[in-house]
Order: sequence, then structure tokens, then C-alpha cells
Amino acid sequence: MPRIGKKVHLTSQQSLRAGGKTARAAFLFLSLCLLSACAADGGEAGAEAEEARLQNPLLFASQFNESAPAIFQARLETTAGVFVIEVHRDWAPLGADRFYNLVKRGWYDGVRFHRVLEDFTAGFGIHDDPYVNRVWQSELLADDPVTQSNTRGRVSFARSGANSRTTHVFVNSKDNSSLDDRFAPFGEVVEGMEVVDGLYADYGDGPPRGDGVYQAMALALGAEYFDAEFPELDRIERATIL
Repeated sequence: MPRIGKKVHLTSQQSLRAGGKTARAAFLFLSLCLLSACAADGGEAGAEAEEARLQNPLLFASQFNESAPAIFQARLETTAGVFVIEVHRDWAPLGADRFYNLVKRGWYDGVRFHRVLEDFTAGFGIHDDPYVNRVWQSELLADDPVTQSNTRGRVSFARSGANSRTTHVFVNSKDNSSLDDRFAPFGEVVEGMEVVDGLYADYGDGPPRGDGVYQAMALALGAEYFDAEFPELDRIERATIL
């Protein structure tokens, strides 16, 4: 049965910013709370689990350093269907390289579409593992010059200010050329745009504009928060370079 998303009409470019200073501060606070909780668990079993978690290859951001091909495609298999993004490195080299490495190394596997606003954008890029989120919130990417427009199907990294891109990506669901002064497209959906249009959207925008995903909480708590509060979100089951 088709899923019908809630209508959300936003015009401000600020609505695409990944949290801003307030959310970043909240994320840091919640991360400290998470660390304290882990430390309180204690015991040999807790130490072993912590050691295993720290071996996660997604924590080693310095190894995500390959240059992307001039043009490549990424296939995203999701709970709503499959869509393909074609990336042009000359559009936004730094963004293309970051996306290439994240997809190639499996960073987006299991990631939810945490911010889907019908007739605007579909965003993803918060990991289920809070440790992974904490590492990558420090991996800030310098801005690319904007050479393409944010028309329907184009894909860009979200940002909260200058040189603040991390892992959050959004697909434009309509012509959002008003975003062109801040967000640099690095690719576009070339197959399966109807899948993007059908992603679960009923939760709407997050605070303070709505009751959807609070990104600082999602970053700090990961799957625990998503599963408890937003179980219907679609997710990427597997992302691969073609």
C-alpha cells in the first residue's frame, strides 16, 4: 500500500542546516552522557564490548581518503526500493570524494532517511552507532564552489555553516535553486526518483519546526533513539559503487 507523507512547506535555507550551533552543543552534551553511561556499566563484559566496538573500521576516518573517479554511480538499495545516484567529480570534488569513500566503505549501510520533507528534500547521514557519529562530526569538509543548481534529483551535502559538511546528504525532491548560494550538488538521481518520492515522510521536520527527528539526539543515541521514537523511517539496506 502506498505511504502518504505529511505535507511540509519550507522556504528557508536554514531548514537544511544540519542542526546548527545549538544542535552541535546538544550533541556534545548527550555524547558525554553516553560515555558516562558506558563507563558506569563496567565489568569485564562491558570492557570487551567496548574494545570490540572501537575496532569498527568506520571509526578510522583518516582511511577514507581515496579520490573518486571522474564519474561514478552509487546504487542505494532501500526499504522503499532502489535508486541510483550518478556523481560528477568536477561538480564538487571534495563532496564527490567524501561520498565515494563513505559508500565504498559501507558507511551508509543501515542508515535511515531521517529527514524526509515531501516536495522539498530527502535527507540521510546519521549512523545507528553513536561512536561513529561522534568521530565523523569532527571530520568537517571544506566547502566546494557551487557549480550546479539544486534542481529536482540533484544531491548535495547538508551544512550548518561555512566548511561544516560531514556525512549528511540530501536529495532535492523539487527545484530548490534557491539553495544554490550554500549547497553544492555533486551528483543526481538517474534512476528510481520515484523511490525517493515514496520515502516515509509522516514524521515531518524535527524541532523546533516540527515533531520529527531531533538530530542531536539521533547523533548521540543512534539506533536506540530511532527504534524507540521513529520506527517507520525508511533506511538504506545497502549502498554500493557500480
